[in-house]
Amino acid sequence: MASRMLSLVNLRTVVISGSGSRPVTVATRFRSTSVTDHTELARERSKTVTSFYNQSAIDIASSKPSVRLTPTTMLYSGKSPDGSHILKSAHYLHKELPVRIAHRIKSFRGLPFIIGCNPTILQVHELYIRAFQKLSEFPPIKDREVEEKYCKLLRQLLDDHKDVVTQLAEGFRECRKHVQEESVLSQFLDKTLTSRLGIRMLATHHLALHEDKPDFVGIICTRLSPKKIIEKWVDFARRLCEHKYGNAPRVRINGHVAARFPFIPMPLDYILPELLKNAMRATMESHLDTPYNVPDILVTIANNDVDIIIRISDRGGGVPHSILEKVMDYHFTTAESSSQDPRMTSMFGNMVDMVNSGQSGPMHGFGFGLSTSRAYAEYLGGSLTIQSLQGIGTDVYLRFRHIEGKGESFRI
Repeated sequence: MASRMLSLVNLRTVVISGSGSRPVTVATRFRSTSVTDHTELARERSKTVTSFYNQSAIDIASSKPSVRLTPTTMLYSGKSPDGSHILKSAHYLHKELPVRIAHRIKSFRGLPFIIGCNPTILQVHELYIRAFQKLSEFPPIKDREVEEKYCKLLRQLLDDHKDVVTQLAEGFRECRKHVQEESVLSQFLDKTLTSRLGIRMLATHHLALHEDKPDFVGIICTRLSPKKIIEKWVDFARRLCEHKYGNAPRVRINGHVAARFPFIPMPLDYILPELLKNAMRATMESHLDTPYNVPDILVTIANNDVDIIIRISDRGGGVPHSILEKVMDYHFTTAESSSQDPRMTSMFGNMVDMVNSGQSGPMHGFGFGLSTSRAYAEYLGGSLTIQSLQGIGTDVYLRFRHIEGKGESFRI
């Protein structure tokens, strides 16, 4: 293992500072600089990676268990008369984030060598190493002045890591032919992407505790209306669809439309645009000859004392039997292989890049949309399932556990 790590370090040094065309591309992704600046940047990055690949601090942190919080805990500890909840939240993150980052570094180290050596995967690996360095070296948070500096660091790291999903998608696509076991890729991506979601939710929650927003405690909305959040993404998706085709399917919402309950909008903001985009695309693709006369999409909300279910039903012809089992796989995308009409091959472009700007990067076109949405739903104690009526359409069921329901809540 030690020799493997040293080889990876040496490889990274070559990748960063070598003279080949690929290394220069990797370096220039960060910024456009002079040759001297490139050399200094390469030296600094090489030093960071080399010193931290074998550092015992990462091994020690990765051996510690993660302490996951329930949203209920976050909700009821998110306010205090004297503002002490801010420091308590900062103390928790100060201990917890390095542990979670170390777990991810350990996962990167465990990748098959040929995948771990991919320059794009290495770039993400390095981001996590640098994040661990900055978080673990941050001094104890004893007062609000230090806490303000910690918030600045969190914002910087959130920004640094905003394109990680895109980078992972690119990296694994580049080395996909070397993947012998799909389960290895799936397990790594499930864990990495859901852990990333958890980390971003915790960090964003802490930053949001500083804000006084009606009906919100941090990132938790105390009176979330599923109907309103669905309508927001329906409007967005329809505008894009109309721009592409001149028309878009009408969306009707029924069921428990008046439901309100405490929940976290962030995962819904990731998942709903992807599901609505897929439904609209399927509907338009299956009605290319009558684009101004397409069937409606029906969204049904079912609320009970255990969970919330959102069903999205389209009349887009359904998912063919031959690919039904693959649609939840990473890197499976019908956007590239659509044979129904050449006009459809680039449907919506980077739609979700616009949706999740600064959050998760584009999902469309990389084949990460449904698989990532499914992983997010399961991470939050729910599920994402597909029922296809071939020749008619598709029903997608998104299920989440309530924060304060009868069943056991999820942990972040």
